[in-house]
Amino acid sequence: MNSKSIKPRNPKYSFFAGLAVAMLSGGCFADGAAHWGYEGKVGPSNWGALEKEFAACKVGQMQAPIDIPSKAATPATAPITTKYKASAGEIINNGHTIQVALADGGSALLGGVDYKILQFHFHTPAEEKIDGKGFPFNAHLVHKSADGKLAVIGILFNEGSENKSIKDIFANLPAKEGKVALKTNFDAASMLPSSLAYYSYAGSLTTPPCSEGVSFYILKTPVELSKDQLNAFKKIFKMNARPIQPLNGRKITQGS
Repeated sequence: MNSKSIKPRNPKYSFFAGLAVAMLSGGCFADGAAHWGYEGKVGPSNWGALEKEFAACKVGQMQAPIDIPSKAATPATAPITTKYKASAGEIINNGHTIQVALADGGSALLGGVDYKILQFHFHTPAEEKIDGKGFPFNAHLVHKSADGKLAVIGILFNEGSENKSIKDIFANLPAKEGKVALKTNFDAASMLPSSLAYYSYAGSLTTPPCSEGVSFYILKTPVELSKDQLNAFKKIFKMNARPIQPLNGRKITQGS
């Protein structure tokens, strides 16, 4: 697959076009960037050798995702506070995942810092594990602070009842690379579980170039999606999760 840019047709989404280079979106569309994927010679074990800019995928010491050891988690002082709001947006198939870019979706207070939500995207199976337990699906909500730092809220999904918050999104998943506008404004708060208790760790982009310096907040309480919803995603992306990375002595915190 040739790397390419997806250019938004509406100027208000131009911000997200630049974001697509490396925002945990499962897609890297910088012109001239090496093709990568999740299997074979372009799979995760070889990302670090595909291009010099991807070196962190091989040599980085704070890579994501991880298997979270809950018993090693120490108390965090700050809870998660969200200030999300309904926003227009686009559903994007970037060749590696389904991403929903929000024009003005509000923000979240994470570790005492205000982060604007930019987009969220999906992985199957879930990239993070907790005490060795895996999940069939997860969402990563990507945020950026005023000084350019990235933070991700991770939502884990079990198979069960239909997830009504993402129903309209899943009814309009682009089967091929491209995008469609959200039919109605979307509020990211609708995806969240009732409890925002979390585990937090310092990590990286989970796709090339695997840049470090990303703060992760993985919610402890899973939500559900139906078997039909999971299969609808898998028809487009059978598997799009990076394997678990070494902890390398990182500190894990937890908050409620």
